[in-house]
Amino acid sequence: MDDRVSELFCSGNGRGSASQGVASSFKPGHAYGVASKKACNKINKKSKARFARNFKPSNNTPYLPPEAEEGNIEYKLKLIDPTQYRLEHLATQMKWRLQEGRGEAVYQIGVEDNGMLVGLSEDDMRSSLQTLHKLAEKVGADIAILREREVDYDSDEPRKIAEVLIRKVPDDQQFLDLRVAVLGNVDSGKSTLLGVLTQGELDNGRGRARLNLFRHLHEIQTGRTSSISFEILGFNSKGEVVNYSESRTAEEICESASKMITFIDLAGHHKYLKTTIFGLTSYCPDFAMLVVSANTGIAGTTREHLGLAMALKVPIFIVISKVDLCARATVERTVRQLERVLKQPGCNKVPMVISSTDDAVTAAQQFAQSPNITPIFTMSSVSGESLDLLKVFFNIIPPLSTSKEQEELMQQLTEFQVDEIFTVPEVGTVVGGTLYSGICREGDDLVVGPTDSGQFHKLTIESIQRNRSACRVLRAGQAATLALGNFDRSLLRKGMVMVSPEMDPTICWMFEAEIVLLFHAKTFHKGFQVTVHIGNVRQTATVEAVYGKEELRTGEKAVVLFKFIKHPEYLKVGAKVLFREGVTKGIGLVTKLQPVAQYLPSQSEDDEA
Repeated sequence: MDDRVSELFCSGNGRGSASQGVASSFKPGHAYGVASKKACNKINKKSKARFARNFKPSNNTPYLPPEAEEGNIEYKLKLIDPTQYRLEHLATQMKWRLQEGRGEAVYQIGVEDNGMLVGLSEDDMRSSLQTLHKLAEKVGADIAILREREVDYDSDEPRKIAEVLIRKVPDDQQFLDLRVAVLGNVDSGKSTLLGVLTQGELDNGRGRARLNLFRHLHEIQTGRTSSISFEILGFNSKGEVVNYSESRTAEEICESASKMITFIDLAGHHKYLKTTIFGLTSYCPDFAMLVVSANTGIAGTTREHLGLAMALKVPIFIVISKVDLCARATVERTVRQLERVLKQPGCNKVPMVISSTDDAVTAAQQFAQSPNITPIFTMSSVSGESLDLLKVFFNIIPPLSTSKEQEELMQQLTEFQVDEIFTVPEVGTVVGGTLYSGICREGDDLVVGPTDSGQFHKLTIESIQRNRSACRVLRAGQAATLALGNFDRSLLRKGMVMVSPEMDPTICWMFEAEIVLLFHAKTFHKGFQVTVHIGNVRQTATVEAVYGKEELRTGEKAVVLFKFIKHPEYLKVGAKVLFREGVTKGIGLVTKLQPVAQYLPSQSEDDEA
């Protein structure tokens, strides 16, 4: 994908057949058993491509994929009057599934382990749901029925299967937190949509809902976001929305929510592109929401934002806003326009238009499992049309990382990326960012750096706040602000890391990266200067060498040696690189570091010694 995603950054439309890359994503009669083998052989290439373009999982699928031992999805044919021993076994099994889903599990009732949709009678279903409720109480969880549907089975009486969401607050009171980056062109309605979702009140059509999200006076005056702001939307264990309409403070939302969606509101205007890229690279979003205005369609930075999310491999879904402003035909034209872009060879996505609750549930589950599926919502922040479907989607969408991956990250040494720096009265210096690995507690001693000379300074964490409420322990993957007391703010800058003193951080001025030049007007050669984004690092670097070639043109690959021009940085091999300069854009991976001499303690630390 990397060598073809450049088409999204170019001004022209995508080349090639829209169905080329899509037909391979889903094969008729493969995942859902929709068509027989004999029938499949008769379908010619043209109809296969048409099937792929219009693919949407059927509501009456004969079978599901077989049950996996790992993961948070459990199949149960029936749960009728289990013995005490069986009840204990089922409770242990539920705890395992909840642990795998980091506090969430989905039970399919009326389904055999091989995925066969058998279904249950009305009485058996009622009895099975009662048993499930009893099990959930035993492990301290709540259940919510996502959907019920009838299945065709060899029986005279109607038979149903039920899909049930089970959610609990983990034992350590750490709610499940997902980060969603909000992308889209200027004036597409990003901040207004977030205002409606988090405040619980519809917009008046003139931007009232977005006022609480703005951080600067000029943003209120122009109505344009220029900085990165964070908003939260909670869901309790029963799947009900928890936002500012019922809670006065973020602390109250955190207390009553067992799942939290943190929205990262990014800028849409082209002159704030570096801020948008910084938000995508440093805050490690789980998903990206691309907001497209129904009346303007794909305009301005929309195509570029889509390309950035794909280049950084962030799963993306699309919200078409302002449908109240235009006729149905205009909305449909915008949907078709998006489908064309998503299906072109550079994307290879399978668009899925969401029109019902059932679609939203299916999309949430498919979206996390397959990176190809791209849900498309059509909604309005003024009339509230389809807003509930978006909330259902957020409620059900599972985390991308498993509990096992989370545990592995927590076993590593502490590494906190510094994204923002503040001075708070009576608190002192405060840094905001993401804990990349390890565990961080109040009172921990860490070192922060590198400085311009490549040194690290000692500091102590005095307090931690997460989602504007106090927190004692911070775990890998979570974002928070850390109070550092009287630590000198002038020693800090964005792009620094706070690491465990036992870690041996690799500091470098120069690094090699295998890159793909996505778009460049002329040629890319030695001596060229670009702004490099690697995680939370953002700095100008010079191209010192292009190995194996004299120069690069659009779409070409090469290994390039970069050198930072201001100060050394802490980097890791395998980190994603994104660089830009004017219209020039490229992506790649760090392949080799050229570390400076091992870092020395700062002068102040020598004095203390």
